[in-house]
Amino acid sequence: QVQLVESGGGLVQPGGSLRLSCAASGFTFSNYVMSWYRQAPGKERELVAAAPRAGGTTNYADSVRGRFTVSRDNTKNMVYLQMNSLKPEDTAVYYCYAVRSKTVYWGQGTQVTVSS
Repeated sequence: QVQLVESGGGLVQPGGSLRLSCAASGFTFSNYVMSWYRQAPGKERELVAAAPRAGGTTNYADSVRGRFTVSRDNTKNMVYLQMNSLKPEDTAVYYCYAVRSKTVYWGQGTQVTVSS
Protein backbone atom coordinates (compact mmCIF):
# COMPACT_ATOMS: atom_id res chain seq x y z
CA GLN A 1 0.00 0.00 0.00
CA VAL A 2 1.45 3.31 -1.13
CA GLN A 3 1.57 6.07 1.45
CA LEU A 4 2.91 9.60 1.51
CA VAL A 5 2.47 11.13 4.94
CA GLU A 6 3.33 14.79 5.46
CA SER A 7 4.07 16.38 8.82
CA GLY A 8 5.54 19.56 10.25
CA GLY A 9 2.93 22.10 9.24
CA GLY A 10 1.50 24.68 11.59
CA LEU A 11 1.15 28.33 12.42
CA VAL A 12 4.23 30.53 12.20
CA GLN A 13 4.86 34.25 12.26
CA PRO A 14 6.16 36.08 9.19
CA GLY A 15 9.91 35.68 8.97
CA GLY A 16 9.81 32.37 10.78
CA SER A 17 10.77 28.88 9.67
CA LEU A 18 9.18 25.47 9.37
CA ARG A 19 10.45 22.11 8.22
CA LEU A 20 8.03 19.81 6.45
CA SER A 21 8.65 16.09 6.25
CA CYS A 22 7.14 13.44 4.02
CA ALA A 23 7.42 9.76 4.87
CA ALA A 24 7.03 7.47 1.87
CA SER A 25 6.23 3.76 1.80
CA GLY A 26 4.91 1.11 -0.54
CA PHE A 27 7.04 1.94 -3.58
CA THR A 28 10.70 2.13 -4.59
CA PHE A 29 11.39 5.62 -3.31
CA SER A 30 14.76 6.14 -4.97
CA ASN A 31 13.22 5.62 -8.43
CA TYR A 32 10.82 8.52 -8.07
CA VAL A 33 11.16 12.27 -8.40
CA MET A 34 9.85 13.72 -5.15
CA SER A 35 8.25 17.13 -5.07
CA TRP A 36 6.34 19.53 -2.88
CA TYR A 37 3.25 21.31 -4.16
CA ARG A 38 1.02 23.79 -2.41
CA GLN A 39 -2.50 25.06 -2.81
CA ALA A 40 -3.77 28.28 -1.30
CA PRO A 41 -7.49 28.99 -0.90
CA GLY A 42 -9.03 29.93 -4.23
CA LYS A 43 -5.83 29.19 -6.16
CA GLU A 44 -4.56 26.33 -8.28
CA ARG A 45 -2.11 23.84 -6.91
CA GLU A 46 1.45 24.85 -7.78
CA LEU A 47 4.85 23.24 -7.76
CA VAL A 48 7.06 24.53 -4.95
CA ALA A 49 10.19 22.39 -5.20
CA ALA A 50 11.36 19.15 -6.76
CA ALA A 51 14.06 16.74 -5.62
CA PRO A 52 15.07 14.50 -8.50
CA ARG A 53 16.56 11.06 -8.36
CA ALA A 54 20.26 10.79 -7.62
CA GLY A 55 22.38 13.01 -9.83
CA GLY A 56 19.63 15.41 -10.80
CA THR A 57 19.14 19.09 -10.10
CA THR A 58 16.65 20.47 -7.63
CA ASN A 59 14.07 22.90 -8.97
CA TYR A 60 12.22 25.70 -7.21
CA ALA A 61 9.37 28.02 -7.93
CA ASP A 62 10.60 31.58 -8.38
CA SER A 63 8.52 32.66 -5.40
CA VAL A 64 10.44 30.42 -2.97
CA ARG A 65 13.93 30.23 -4.48
CA GLY A 66 16.52 31.29 -1.93
CA ARG A 67 14.12 30.76 1.00
CA PHE A 68 13.10 27.10 0.69
CA THR A 69 15.33 24.05 0.42
CA VAL A 70 14.16 20.60 -0.66
CA SER A 71 16.12 17.49 0.25
CA ARG A 72 15.64 13.75 0.31
CA ASP A 73 17.07 10.80 2.19
CA ASN A 74 16.80 7.65 0.12
CA THR A 75 17.96 5.52 3.04
CA LYS A 76 14.96 6.61 5.10
CA ASN A 77 12.42 7.14 2.28
CA MET A 78 11.97 10.72 3.39
CA VAL A 79 11.73 14.06 1.64
CA TYR A 80 11.95 17.40 3.41
CA LEU A 81 11.13 21.02 2.75
CA GLN A 82 12.99 23.56 4.86
CA MET A 83 11.10 26.85 4.70
CA ASN A 84 12.78 30.01 5.92
CA SER A 85 11.79 33.68 5.85
CA LEU A 86 8.17 32.68 5.56
CA LYS A 87 5.68 35.18 4.21
CA PRO A 88 1.89 35.38 4.56
CA GLU A 89 1.61 34.45 0.88
CA ASP A 90 3.23 31.11 1.69
CA THR A 91 0.04 30.14 3.52
CA ALA A 92 -1.32 27.01 1.86
CA VAL A 93 -1.81 23.30 2.16
CA TYR A 94 1.48 21.64 1.23
CA TYR A 95 1.44 18.29 -0.53
CA CYS A 96 4.09 15.66 -1.05
CA TYR A 97 4.16 14.24 -4.58
CA ALA A 98 5.96 11.29 -6.15
CA VAL A 99 6.24 10.67 -9.88
CA ARG A 100 7.88 8.13 -12.15
CA SER A 101 6.81 8.10 -15.77
CA LYS A 102 2.99 7.99 -15.65
CA THR A 103 2.76 6.78 -12.06
CA VAL A 104 2.01 9.49 -9.51
CA TYR A 105 1.22 9.52 -5.81
CA TRP A 106 -0.04 12.34 -3.59
CA GLY A 107 0.01 12.82 0.13
CA GLN A 108 -2.94 14.13 2.09
CA GLY A 109 -1.38 17.52 2.73
CA THR A 110 -0.32 19.57 5.72
CA GLN A 111 -1.50 23.10 6.49
CA VAL A 112 1.00 25.92 6.75
CA THR A 113 -0.29 29.25 8.00
CA VAL A 114 1.94 32.32 8.12
CA SER A 115 0.34 35.04 10.19
CA SER A 116 1.07 37.44 13.00
